[in-house]
Amino acid sequence: MDEWLEIGKIVAPQGLHGEMRVYPETDFPERFEVPGTRWLLRPGEKTPVQVELLKGRYLSGKKLYVIKLEGIENRDRVEELRGSKLMVPASDRPTLNEDEYHVLDLIGVQVYLQETGELVGTVVDVMTTGHDLLEVEVPREEGVQQQGKKKTKSKTNILIPFVKAIVPVVDLTTRRIEITPPPGLLEIN
Repeated sequence: MDEWLEIGKIVAPQGLHGEMRVYPETDFPERFEVPGTRWLLRPGEKTPVQVELLKGRYLSGKKLYVIKLEGIENRDRVEELRGSKLMVPASDRPTLNEDEYHVLDLIGVQVYLQETGELVGTVVDVMTTGHDLLEVEVPREEGVQQQGKKKTKSKTNILIPFVKAIVPVVDLTTRRIEITPPPGLLEIN
């Protein structure tokens, strides 16, 4: 599945004539609004099949897209596709501007304090709000070491605003992000 990118998931029918609601997993609206070839991966299957997107539109209040696929003519056929994923080949990534990143490229990148070089944690997700937030998993040691007992390790997730002032260095080649958090940011998480 490394050669495919998930762009959305079919969540429900829309009306009676084969339109469907899709929860997007991409920041590129043209994936649902521009007709053309997409791929459909049904739950439990390992290989996506080619489908044709005929049309699509965004439902701003619901943060969903409504799309129409070729050959899907009624609500029952959409119900059969519920939970299926819409895919595109990994080679079909849109070109980004400088300082723009594909979310999948950021997952797993290690985050360091720029001033000290100390490891903070690893990016596990990117959340979209007013500004994007890096969700970073931070290992923590808990407990007191006494009489041969080891400290237990747990993991905590923190949110770091993904803005240039706080995240001045993103180097995907070395898989390294450097941050300059304002006082208290790492503690309030």
